[in-house]
Amino acid sequence: MIDGMATLARPEEAVAQPATRRVQRRTLSVLLVTQVIGGVGVAIGITVGALLAEAMGGTQVAGLAQSFLVVGAALLALPVTRLMRSRGRRPGLTLAYLLGVAGAVLVVLGAAVDSLTLLFSGLFLFGGGNAANYQARYAAVDLSEPRRRGRQLSLIVWATTIGAVAGPNLAPLVVSTGNDLGATGYSGPFAFSAVAFLLAGLLILMFLRPDPLLTARRLLGEAAAQRSQPRTGFRAAAREVIASPGARLGVSAVAMGHLVMVAVMAMTPVHIGSACQPVEACVGGHGDTLRIVGIVLSAHIAGMYALSPVTGYLTDRFGRRPVILLGIALLVTACAVAGTAGHDTARLTIGLTLLGMGWSGTMVAGSTLLTESVAAANRPSVQGLSDLVMGVAAATAGALSGVVVAWSSYATLAALAAVATIPLIALALRPVPAAAKA
Repeated sequence: MIDGMATLARPEEAVAQPATRRVQRRTLSVLLVTQVIGGVGVAIGITVGALLAEAMGGTQVAGLAQSFLVVGAALLALPVTRLMRSRGRRPGLTLAYLLGVAGAVLVVLGAAVDSLTLLFSGLFLFGGGNAANYQARYAAVDLSEPRRRGRQLSLIVWATTIGAVAGPNLAPLVVSTGNDLGATGYSGPFAFSAVAFLLAGLLILMFLRPDPLLTARRLLGEAAAQRSQPRTGFRAAAREVIASPGARLGVSAVAMGHLVMVAVMAMTPVHIGSACQPVEACVGGHGDTLRIVGIVLSAHIAGMYALSPVTGYLTDRFGRRPVILLGIALLVTACAVAGTAGHDTARLTIGLTLLGMGWSGTMVAGSTLLTESVAAANRPSVQGLSDLVMGVAAATAGALSGVVVAWSSYATLAALAAVATIPLIALALRPVPAAAKA
């Protein structure tokens, strides 16, 4: 059906054809299901990752759990997007989920033998599941009409809501069940994550057909052009981003939004747990801490994903740059609320919810702006480069967050995270030359 389509002169006409729309609907359906499943796997690991690292190595290394996870998601995006560039979205997303499975298994093993080396190695590979969830948002717009890009990208971000919100609240049950089955400490949830990633990868492998990226290339007549030109790569992607004001802002918005979110979110479970030191100070011990962490992080993840369709609508209706600025404003407000909340669960919940909403604004609008600011032939490489920058920025924040909290306080961490948004504000408010707009 798709193979027989004639190449059209205008890309927007190609993606508006009925046959293409059918492929897009199928693509979105598969991605929606796998995002729910993968969201459970990622969220349940994130919930207990810092707690597991703290239990094995102390507060100063707790932030490293999130750092290794986001560094893994960033660096693993390179081979994943390289595979996508040559073979399509389906094999790339499948590979990412399988790497997440391997990482989850290593985390369980590391906890069993009390090895921080195995733990952090596992968290690095576990980032593959996160990389798959992030790259899926780009697969959603390969065949999207330009006027619907923000909404369809945000729809896939939204699909993570169900699994991601359920994940933290499943943590106490999974920890308890895992301990009954012989798992060590907080490692039980990672065994659950391995199963979720494996299922998501198998569904992508079997049902993401025809491949949206390869289909888009055939429709837009790029396959022949790519065969006659040198292979595009990350150096070419970097040059293209540097040359485009829109792409620079898109990459910066995604990276800075993720940096602020990770810095504050990574140490929130540890901050909550510090109210229960020693553990006997809380009525329910570990269970009470996990219950509060589950409530706060569920609200945070709901803020990240649940309202993303609204963010996508605003992105298409009012433009990418205004929504990026709105996201920054929400991030700064979130840092102020969470940083002054102390151990007030209600205020922490509000702060972390606003933090998630701010992340959604910078992620959806920034990703949409980036995608449409570069040539279609090199989009997978540019998108992979963006996720690499995002991961490195967030990993740095995650690594430093534990040090800042151990040296000073959670409030200081929140204040520094808010200050870090200043360069992005300046870039977003910078006038865009008329030639760049065109």
